[in-house]
Amino acid sequence: MSNRLRLNSIVTAATLGLALSVGQGLVADDAEKSSALTIDHLVGMKTPRDVQLSPEGDWVAYVVSRNDMKKDRGFSQIWMTSTDGKTTLPMTASYASASSPRWNPDGTTLAFMGKRGNDKDAKSQVWLLNRMGGEAQQYTNVKQGVSGFAWSPDGTRMVLTVRDPEPEEDDEKNKAGKDSPKPWVIDRLQFKQDYVGYLDRRRTHFYLFDGDGEPEQITFGDYDDRHPQWSPDGTRIAFTSKRDGDPDANTNSDIWVVSAAEGLAERPLTQVTTNKGTDANPAWAPDGKTIAYTTTVEPEKFWYATDHLAVIEASGGGTAQLLTKDYDRMISNPIFSSDGSAVYFTAADGGNRPLMKVDVSSGQLETVTEGELSVRGYNMLGDDLIATVQSSHHKPANVVLLKGSNSVQVTSLNADLLDGVTLGNVERLKVAGWNGDMVESFVYYPPDYEIGTPYPTVFVLHGGPVGQHDTSFDAWGQLYAANGYIAVLPNPHGSSGYGQPFTYALNRQWGVPDFADVDAVAEHMVSSGLSDPEKLGVGGWSYGGILTNYVITKSNRFAGAVTGASVVNHLANYGHDMYQNTWEAEFGFPWEPNADLDAIDIFSKLGNVTTPTLVMGGKEDWNVPIQNSEQIYQVLKRRGIDTQLVVYPGEHHGFRRPSFQVDRYNRYLNWYKKHVKGE
Repeated sequence: MSNRLRLNSIVTAATLGLALSVGQGLVADDAEKSSALTIDHLVGMKTPRDVQLSPEGDWVAYVVSRNDMKKDRGFSQIWMTSTDGKTTLPMTASYASASSPRWNPDGTTLAFMGKRGNDKDAKSQVWLLNRMGGEAQQYTNVKQGVSGFAWSPDGTRMVLTVRDPEPEEDDEKNKAGKDSPKPWVIDRLQFKQDYVGYLDRRRTHFYLFDGDGEPEQITFGDYDDRHPQWSPDGTRIAFTSKRDGDPDANTNSDIWVVSAAEGLAERPLTQVTTNKGTDANPAWAPDGKTIAYTTTVEPEKFWYATDHLAVIEASGGGTAQLLTKDYDRMISNPIFSSDGSAVYFTAADGGNRPLMKVDVSSGQLETVTEGELSVRGYNMLGDDLIATVQSSHHKPANVVLLKGSNSVQVTSLNADLLDGVTLGNVERLKVAGWNGDMVESFVYYPPDYEIGTPYPTVFVLHGGPVGQHDTSFDAWGQLYAANGYIAVLPNPHGSSGYGQPFTYALNRQWGVPDFADVDAVAEHMVSSGLSDPEKLGVGGWSYGGILTNYVITKSNRFAGAVTGASVVNHLANYGHDMYQNTWEAEFGFPWEPNADLDAIDIFSKLGNVTTPTLVMGGKEDWNVPIQNSEQIYQVLKRRGIDTQLVVYPGEHHGFRRPSFQVDRYNRYLNWYKKHVKGE
């Protein structure tokens, strides 16, 4: 589970450096040539993100994430490629980790986040690279570290995102080391978070910094502030914050504006939005008069509600204009066009993830990136040059530039790694599911697929529940296909991309419509002769694991299952995971009688399970705590069902350690090989 119960993988590392030689290609070190996709290929892949165009439009900077198997850790490195695609340069060293590249608007420097040295306790700071050459220079020296930054439009200042420091007495105690631990003293409603741990009253606020002296704090209070965006004239900063009552008790974030003037004795805030749902991701119009943002206008539907796009007057007190009222799809990442007449955004739309734009006056929608592809991030310079991160079923992510009507791929990060590898063909399948609604799946076929032969088949269930399998490169689908399975990746009720009614159907009905959908797809695969009815497997992570639990308690058609980081005892999770708000919003208070919650209880149905089931999770997962995996394992083991429990030390909801990623891939394959293929 994550914000929408999605699996998030976080990679961090220390040290940073600079290398200005021309790159030799971003190729995995150890992957061997193979005609079939292997686990080595998957862990050897490099993934780009956070594309940033230079002010002149001649370069695009981006982060490349990779695994280092020898050091058993992940790294993120900043590269830049000329927009003609002819030159690629590494901007930080391969043995370091760096992130968030941001060009100074004057084009002279490239700022980024990173750490220096091998000190595990080193804090992340902002560093500057001079485009004329030389080593990276540390720009900030904030004791507790910096978690984000943004340049002012004139390039003379930054707004820094910084968490409050520990009280001096606690800081002194920390210096005593691990032999003198102190207790956690907790008084917040939201008191824990995955990857963070127990939460105290320290909050995240904004500071102004011009490179000299101490940063100046400009937001305050028992609230967290995020998404800072400078106004075009550099006088104001728009941001997102939950300031309605106790921020731990609701999801009501709003857009606020604060003055960016220096040295103010008082710094009043302007509340721009008053919607009771989640308003976030502000983006200024070029004239500074309006702000575009994402909004949830039906907060009572919490995570099942559609994230729409709206614009509103930046001065506050205005009425929001909903631009995507008739476009019932989850949208994200709004950016105004250069003339302010349109807003660009990405969307989850029926298994695709296109870049879109909408005309502010008419509401007319236009799809910028047509076809079977997924856009995971973008950056704009005017309207005629857009840098995107794109992938598709048969192409892992790369940096692709949109130049007018032309699309130009300027990186080939995994070309050498996948040279000679034959991938499985992918087709869309639509089957009538729960209540007759059409349910879409992506079906991956083995590269040597023979028509007319029933194949062992694995169902890959996505997390969320509000997420979707889409047209991006899917490691699991291709890995199963390479190992002789048909892989079915369904988008059952609860998935995004198919409209709010389709998503909201899962409300208070976990395991009801979505199980019916998966079962209907499985029946179709068998009855059509595609799948061997004696050789079906099912598995997933996070909500995918939860749905797997429902499947094996309701059906015995599957010969093997893998459930990862899943919920099995809903009541036991309240106060133990980090979702107390969500449990209350969807199911009410757990100490009160609730027939809906009783009806979807998994724990009491585990006596129905006959499917051999592999159970796994991260030891430190506070998103979906490992106690769930322990409980389902205990029941299955006690009942004599073939099962194993695999607990990964030091891991949270998403896995950092490459060796554990390899181990998990292998355990999935071996379990299905034994129980689905019967080998």
